[in-house]
Amino acid sequence: MKIGDKVRFLNAVGGGVITQFQDKNIVVVLEDDGFETPVLATEIVVLQPTNQYNFPTSENVQQSTGAGLQPVPNDEEKKDELQTRASEYVFNEENETPQGEKINLFFAFVPLNIKQLQTSEMEFYLINDSNFYVNFQLLAGNQKSTVIISDTIEPQTKILLQNIEKEQVNDYEMLRFQGFAFKEHKIFDTKPSIDVTLKINPVDFYKLHCFKDNDFFDDNAMIISVLENDFPPLKISIKPEQLQAAMEEKAIPQTKITFAPPKKEEILEIDLHINELVDSTLGMDNGDMLTLQLNKFHAVMKENLKNRGQKIVFIHGKGEGVLRKEIEAQLKRSYKTCYFQDASFQQYGFGATQVTVR
Repeated sequence: MKIGDKVRFLNAVGGGVITQFQDKNIVVVLEDDGFETPVLATEIVVLQPTNQYNFPTSENVQQSTGAGLQPVPNDEEKKDELQTRASEYVFNEENETPQGEKINLFFAFVPLNIKQLQTSEMEFYLINDSNFYVNFQLLAGNQKSTVIISDTIEPQTKILLQNIEKEQVNDYEMLRFQGFAFKEHKIFDTKPSIDVTLKINPVDFYKLHCFKDNDFFDDNAMIISVLENDFPPLKISIKPEQLQAAMEEKAIPQTKITFAPPKKEEILEIDLHINELVDSTLGMDNGDMLTLQLNKFHAVMKENLKNRGQKIVFIHGKGEGVLRKEIEAQLKRSYKTCYFQDASFQQYGFGATQVTVR
């Protein structure tokens, strides 16, 4: 087994090409959808070996298990897998922060393969870094617009809006974001309605330096501000009549509305840090520790699969992202009926994944 070999996952659908070895037990596989996934060497099988120059050899090696090899997913199945990061997420208002009383919204464009930026597909996200729910619609176009999506984003989270092919980036040159902010279960100070127009230079989608390290993703992303502390950034164009209407609306006396208190929901927290699972790591290498952490993950998932609606937060830390990527890969392969997403930014500091059993 060496870099360049084409492999298939033994116990899941899919496969790809080996791009690197993290250690003697873990290899990194570049899948067809552009993701590089760390997997145990014992969980893959070589389909098409390469010679010392990384050219495919004429030998066609296939090893099968009792269950047999799975077929390679088609394009529709790949898109379904990319969109399994579902938006079902319930915010606990006990996690509100003083800073979250000001609304901060961002767009994020994340290349699926930044090494092939000129052709790579991108994921388009909306990020809500506030204590407010935001009911919104996103439109594309200048004089005449079309609605891209209408939805509600919950506090302190992000949602995937669309996957954008490279040839579609010109369609996102002019974006208009409209919406209003609210809280579901408590009294709050009303906010002005949101109507912001953003102009994005399509050339920026091809510039590597526009995609930077950030607090919201493990990978580099292009982050664009929609609102900063309740107001659009100065670089965003706003029509004078819209600004005047917003100023008049802000002057209206604020009305306080009382809602029934929310039902408290028990969330199961599982800490996968190795020092929480064993007393000592003496004699264990990285592969041994990863195997132990994944065994704990699978045990918890199987124990709760019948508990529909159960929310489980797996705390894995940010680190190098090996454990997090492997958990996401296992969720997409083995627990496709479950929703998963980042847990609360404020509570877990981008180091946890929340799973909802369906």
